[in-house]
Amino acid sequence: MEDEDGPEYGKPDFVLLDQVTMEDFMANLKLRFEKGRIYTYIGEVLVSVNPYKKLPLYGPEAIALYQGRELYERPPHLYAVANAAYKAMKRRSRDTCIVISGESGAGKTEASKHIMQYIAAVTNPSQRAEVERVKDILLNSTCVLEAFGNARTSRNHNSSRFGKYMDINFNFKGDPIGGHIHSYLLEKSRVLKQHVGERNFHSFYQLLRGSEEVLLQELALQRNPALYNFTRQGAGLNDLDSDERSHQEVIQAMKVIGFSPKEVASVYRILAAILHLGNIEFVEMEKEGPEKGTLTVTEEVLVDHVAKLTATPRDLVLRSLLARTVASGGRDLIEKGHSTAEACYARDACAKAIYQRLFEWIVNKINSVMEAQGRDPRRDGKDTVIGVLDIYGFEVFPVNSFEQFCINYCNEKLQQLFIQLVLKQEQEEYQREGITWQSITYFNNLAIVELVEQPRRGILAVLDEACSSAGTITDQIFLQTLDNHHRHHPHYASRQLCPTEKSMEFGRDFRIKHYAGNVTYSVEGFIDKNRDFLLQDFKRLLYSSTDPTLRAMWPDGQQDITEVTKRPLTAGTLFKNSMVALVENLASKEPFYVRCIKPNEDKVPGKLDEDHCQHQVVYLGLLENVRVRRAGFAFRQPYPRFLLRYKMTCEYTWPNHLLGSDRAAVSALLEQHGLQADVAFGHNKLFIRSPHTLVTLEQSRARLIPIIVLLLQKAWRGTLARQRCRRLRAIYTIMRCFRRHKVHTHLAEMQRFFQAARQPPLYGRDLTWPLVPTVLQPFQDICQMLFCRWRARQLVKNIPPSDMAQIKAKVAAMELLQGLRQDWGCQRAWMRDYLSSTTDNPTASGLFTQRLQTLREKDGFGTVLFSSHVRKVNRFHKCRNRALLLTDQHLYKLEPGRQYRVMRALPLREVTGVSVTSGQDQLVVLHAQGQDDLVVCLHRTQPELDNRVGELVGVLAAHCRGEGRALEVRVSDCITLSQRGARRLVSVAPKPEQLVPDFRCSRAGFTLLWPSR
Repeated sequence: MEDEDGPEYGKPDFVLLDQVTMEDFMANLKLRFEKGRIYTYIGEVLVSVNPYKKLPLYGPEAIALYQGRELYERPPHLYAVANAAYKAMKRRSRDTCIVISGESGAGKTEASKHIMQYIAAVTNPSQRAEVERVKDILLNSTCVLEAFGNARTSRNHNSSRFGKYMDINFNFKGDPIGGHIHSYLLEKSRVLKQHVGERNFHSFYQLLRGSEEVLLQELALQRNPALYNFTRQGAGLNDLDSDERSHQEVIQAMKVIGFSPKEVASVYRILAAILHLGNIEFVEMEKEGPEKGTLTVTEEVLVDHVAKLTATPRDLVLRSLLARTVASGGRDLIEKGHSTAEACYARDACAKAIYQRLFEWIVNKINSVMEAQGRDPRRDGKDTVIGVLDIYGFEVFPVNSFEQFCINYCNEKLQQLFIQLVLKQEQEEYQREGITWQSITYFNNLAIVELVEQPRRGILAVLDEACSSAGTITDQIFLQTLDNHHRHHPHYASRQLCPTEKSMEFGRDFRIKHYAGNVTYSVEGFIDKNRDFLLQDFKRLLYSSTDPTLRAMWPDGQQDITEVTKRPLTAGTLFKNSMVALVENLASKEPFYVRCIKPNEDKVPGKLDEDHCQHQVVYLGLLENVRVRRAGFAFRQPYPRFLLRYKMTCEYTWPNHLLGSDRAAVSALLEQHGLQADVAFGHNKLFIRSPHTLVTLEQSRARLIPIIVLLLQKAWRGTLARQRCRRLRAIYTIMRCFRRHKVHTHLAEMQRFFQAARQPPLYGRDLTWPLVPTVLQPFQDICQMLFCRWRARQLVKNIPPSDMAQIKAKVAAMELLQGLRQDWGCQRAWMRDYLSSTTDNPTASGLFTQRLQTLREKDGFGTVLFSSHVRKVNRFHKCRNRALLLTDQHLYKLEPGRQYRVMRALPLREVTGVSVTSGQDQLVVLHAQGQDDLVVCLHRTQPELDNRVGELVGVLAAHCRGEGRALEVRVSDCITLSQRGARRLVSVAPKPEQLVPDFRCSRAGFTLLWPSR
């Protein structure tokens, strides 16, 4: 068993105990309880001890740990049993059942809730709405049934006062599709009276303490339960907060199940009517005359409340309470008045019957909503069932009456079933498989069951005979008859048969030696409770109600009073028949058992009363169960299934064995592990004595599973990789062929488009490039670049050599200024030497020519790159008209007024950069290495304000490029320059009224006032 706990937490399975004694059993049970381990196995039987507190053992995380696991793979838990039952149902299509037993307060109801929660959580992975609806009804039905069928007793604050067996139907996929609830023997006498320290059913207190004031006024109720006879006993047991919260939960649950608002209102009106009915008291009239001795009601307003709440005529309610109608032999009707005792008996019988019919109607309503509708096995497949039995446990009170007798008889029947299915069937299976083992003697309670249900002589048969006999048959006469029939029965005793036994009273008590111990029963009320008689007047009264819900509870009320009917079955016979049917139903299913133990009588967390628990261990037969498991074999598996799970742990069986049979293969596997001494070989199954053997096999398997998984993953991944490789190769082949096809198609299309590209003068400039596939876009880009170069070459070939210098200058200017300056003069012819032109310099062109010749002879330059008149500003803030001459060797600043005398000559190699603005102005700043920057504005041009900045930049850049050095060109509207080591700024300010460009000086720098047009 793969248990997370160490040996300090005790044995997780009682079968693993070293010695099978009561002392060892109780020591292990106590140790695990003190360590917070409330669950322990006996093979496949789960023993549960009620902790009386919430433990962190439940919820989605715990459910995930047990889902899909084997019973022995996780620590003992309710979820493991629920999972085993669900897997047996789903895998083998077997109907299963989970029998939860134990005495009152042992935690049976809570166990059934957790089982239902687990089944609801692991089903419906596809989230279908119909399955979710069924699950919601299953979970919410528990809340409703607890409110109307549970009560607080001296042993349990939430004791089930009825037996419940729920069938959950599943389809072939394992999803819940419906269900059905069977209820057994509601303790309706609790409506009238409760023992000290106990309460009536929860529903009454929830109505009084949880309803709103408006509803209480409509029902004529007050919030204090002590004001009503039926709830006065439990009024002091204050569960105010719990009742208020539970009331809202019950209303919400009824809404989810499908109760209409009208039906919910009817339910609470019926509860209110029962409370008012319990407060009605009777008194005989004392006045003289014919009305003397006539019975009357002390408070007739209560009759009004009952009539209103049950929607029946007031006079009929009063008549039914005070008298009964009898049909004479001549079909005449006679009204016979009640005595006070008879009226009280009739009132109480009516209250009990109304509550019982209400509870049965609620169960039937839940069943009508929950049952699977329109299922056809031929179309939908075979449905399977999981049954959950949560029925009252063995009860022993100071005074035990008819209800305790029936409850304990029920536990005897279930114990008999447990003996048959768990103990006897286990031995029979060993015999069928040919396994020799030591027989175990165990207590067989068949004699006790026959004492109760034997025809003609059994206690129930004698009781039915007493109820049907003519004349007055008292409880004492019934007891005398039992004494005569069972005088020599070893499990029966009474005071008359044992005069020295003073714990019983003469004429009242008898004792049965149950499997759980001796119980003394008081026969007082046995006959009345078994007869369960209700006057026909009340049935007709309630059938006449205008409330359809209440009317539907009394179909027998439509029977005519003069109609002769068959005697109804007694309560005891009905209960016996239902128990026989229940046992037959459980016997037809694969059972799983949860045995609940109550640790102490005080309901205190963390306390385990060994004597009290030992008594429960004895009557639950747990020690016998351990002995059977130890003497026999705890686990068994068919050979094929065993091999399927463990064959990888043996070299002779993996992957498939070659031996003569599966049995031989299993034998070889066990011999390799050295476990053959702990097993026995049946005809069809392997029997394993102890869970330790399975632990060894599971651990060996767990070590190998990752290796096998890795091997399978490797093989599968290799297969996937090869498939992917083949697909990729095919894809690449297709892509290659497709690309080749697209390239051929595109090239053919380009060839057709560019056939006329060689024709001058456009050389294909007007042609549109064909649309290119995405994959050929890089190829298209290269083609376009090559075409542009070819076309440029064709155009350049036709340009005269004299224009090439101008073309190179324009190209250089375009690269430096394109996108940075608005206009750089590319549309006009560049003259370069404007001072030698008579157009730009008509008066002094000759003087400039002479000066140019002189400089050529002196400095030996080759060509004039650029010349123009300029307006310059120096570091002293003085503005002057000057001329700028740029040759291939020097930069000259000339004075036009003095025959173009040279004022400054700067070697051209020392010019490192040029700065211009982005506007239309003609501002130029020439940067020199180790010299002051030259700030000028080109002016006196023809035409006026002609744009020649681009020409200056282009010719200077082209010359520098020819020399193999870089020229830094900056375009900025605020230019930084250096003069005598000081940094200054120069900018341009448009000024419409300015006639000619000029500079304005300031401390920070210079501003060119540019005439804007």
